[in-house]
Amino acid sequence: MTDLANQYARSQEIGGKVARLFARRSELAQTQFSQRLADAARRLGESDKPASPSPAWATALDPWAGYRYAMDVAERSVLFWDTLRQRGNGFVEQARNGLQPVLHFDHELVIDGRTLARPVNYALVRLLPPDGVVVDVSKRPYVIIDPRAGHGPGIGGFKDDSQAGVALRAGHPVYFVIFFRDPEPGQTLLDVCEAEQQFIRKVGELHPDSEKPAIVGNCQGGWAAMMLASSDPDHTGPLVINGAPMSYWSGAWSEGEGDNPMRYSGGMLGGTWLASLTADLGNGKFDGAHLVQNFENLNPANSLWDKYYHLFDNVDTEPPRFLDFERWWGGYYLMNREEIEWITSNLFVGNKLWSGEVRGLGGTAFDLRAIKSPIILFASLGDNITPPQQAFNWVADIYASTEEIKARGQVIVGLVHQSIGHLGIFVSGKVARKEHQQIASVLEAIEAFPPGLYGMEIAEQRGADGKLEYDVSFREYRLEDVAARLNRFERADEQPFEAVKRVSELNQRAYELFLQPWVQALSNETTANLQRQFHPLRAQRWAFSDLNPWLAWLGPAAEAVKAKRHAGAPEETSIRAVEHYGSEMISASLDLYRAMRDAMTESAFFSFYGNMYSVEQGDEAQARPAAAAGDHRDLPYVRDALASMTEGGYTEALARAACLLARRGEPLPLARLALRSELAKDYAAYVPQLASDQWRRVRGEQEIIVHYEPELALATLPQLLEDPKDREKLLDLAEKLLADQRVQEAGPTAAQLSMLDRIRASLPLERAQAARSIATLRQVPEAPPKRVAPNLKEAS
Repeated sequence: MTDLANQYARSQEIGGKVARLFARRSELAQTQFSQRLADAARRLGESDKPASPSPAWATALDPWAGYRYAMDVAERSVLFWDTLRQRGNGFVEQARNGLQPVLHFDHELVIDGRTLARPVNYALVRLLPPDGVVVDVSKRPYVIIDPRAGHGPGIGGFKDDSQAGVALRAGHPVYFVIFFRDPEPGQTLLDVCEAEQQFIRKVGELHPDSEKPAIVGNCQGGWAAMMLASSDPDHTGPLVINGAPMSYWSGAWSEGEGDNPMRYSGGMLGGTWLASLTADLGNGKFDGAHLVQNFENLNPANSLWDKYYHLFDNVDTEPPRFLDFERWWGGYYLMNREEIEWITSNLFVGNKLWSGEVRGLGGTAFDLRAIKSPIILFASLGDNITPPQQAFNWVADIYASTEEIKARGQVIVGLVHQSIGHLGIFVSGKVARKEHQQIASVLEAIEAFPPGLYGMEIAEQRGADGKLEYDVSFREYRLEDVAARLNRFERADEQPFEAVKRVSELNQRAYELFLQPWVQALSNETTANLQRQFHPLRAQRWAFSDLNPWLAWLGPAAEAVKAKRHAGAPEETSIRAVEHYGSEMISASLDLYRAMRDAMTESAFFSFYGNMYSVEQGDEAQARPAAAAGDHRDLPYVRDALASMTEGGYTEALARAACLLARRGEPLPLARLALRSELAKDYAAYVPQLASDQWRRVRGEQEIIVHYEPELALATLPQLLEDPKDREKLLDLAEKLLADQRVQEAGPTAAQLSMLDRIRASLPLERAQAARSIATLRQVPEAPPKRVAPNLKEAS
């Protein structure tokens, strides 16, 4: 009876929380709807001011103005529908000729994955630079992996201002991983991962004098890149992961915007069985149009109205951009049943990638901690498909603390956009010119970072010539602080997804036992093709094309309209304000519907699965305790680092001295990073010749020692330099750096000078010249750091 009473109390508590959350969401939706209508009415009212050529209400009573506006609407209507006809024709032509990548750049085939020992429908192509762009084959090559989430490849190189365009203009060789519409028989995601490993090795062979290839992964291409890098860490360079959902259960679950409804879809559909059913109905092939339809359902206002009204309202200028984007949006690719089942069970519903439960073809688990290269994570607060929590929480899942990141020598950099949507992360020209261009410019510098977790900040400013310039800086954070800021409910809202996983496994097994044999027996290639052709997203395109004989008049009519089309008169513009007001009402109403639908979905999800998880876990179903913050001395890698305090030689001593002299608690500007890189090259004789990942591991271990035992770290430094030649080498390096004009202009702090004194005092070797250099440096008045970076332009 006690257990029953406790369960009833927990159920009541869950119901109360869900009801309060739904009430807040409903109130917020109503407030936003009212605000949008009020703003639209205000804009309409402003068109009635005396400064306007003619008030909207007065113009509406003018029969001649009404006539001209009606003619304008008729002309725009013809051009609008003709644009949709052109979209349909493009869709039909693509289907006839085979779907091709929507790359803006010419390209040549390097490896066709269909010819590999384990064939896959992937290929590696080299992008050819456009006229006026020169590529330096000795520079680090870029490999871009696009998502295979229903659409075709090419969005990362969709236009000149894109990820590919930014890298090409910087002189880097750029390769693209593309894929074909139809998967190879029996191919799996593990086969794809192995093929991508061969692609990366081939790029390395083509550029033997370059750094390891940088891998850019977009959305699902992001976790594909992470799988690739973790299974073959010795051949991959820095990773740039854009909008990739790595922790699928995570989300905002806040009272404000960004509640991320897509994470509930797996639970509301009963798990993975529906994907298996759809693939079986497709005769073993899953139609990517279903995934695209899910994306469109997320934002019905845009899918059903906004993008079409925007075309109608700007029909004289908008069609080329609209058709260009629809060429990619309307290309639907297929997956094998094995592929979509692997994705849904291991990622969407199972959330297993970071847990070590997913294994490659060789039987080894994908351990993301094995990645040796720096990782840049780019997400947006305006992304309701991959919110920042899904992009970043995997770090907290696999690393127990900041100290473990440092002990493993890992560098992780986070960059968060404030408003751009999911597609804008890859498609937006403004994002390409700002975020992606700056990411490309700092990859070399990031490889030289001490291990840790960093935030990347990009500030805009106008240069002396009036052009927009970007100032990049970095700030180090602790993992515990970042996780707490991202997850205001301490991730307690992820617990019901455990119940979703159990329900999904049960439903999948039931489907495989009772339904799958019948579905597979009744399906064939003819029925599968019919289903694909009559999918609503395809049907609306081919039905409104030249295949439809009833539209034979539309093309000539549009040409006639274009020949006599005239710009709108001021009176028409006044009436258009009323039109815009009506459009805003429709859009706001659809957004209200979406907000209420998502609120009800969220409430139903937590009501059902929250109670189910509570029943299953009993008293353990309480909120997870927050991770212990503060001292982590008992962690094994901290104990190991402290125990090895007196072990090592010149390499460890140099890393420890660098940690002791590091600036604390202030941003790290790009100019200072460029200066670091330049000094490292100029004084290479004093720097151990280690691979970047090995140096970061040494630096991370020494940083742990300095963080927990700064005094002992200094006191034991002489034990690492028992050889007088090593001691003299370290002091000689310090002397030369202090005498370097660039270091003096950077303005060493008083704390750094004091620590350098202590380091010298701890070493018995006397160096009068070094003392004189320090004295000379102290005569230089401290000034704000002067950003001197002669090679910055080249590095960018």
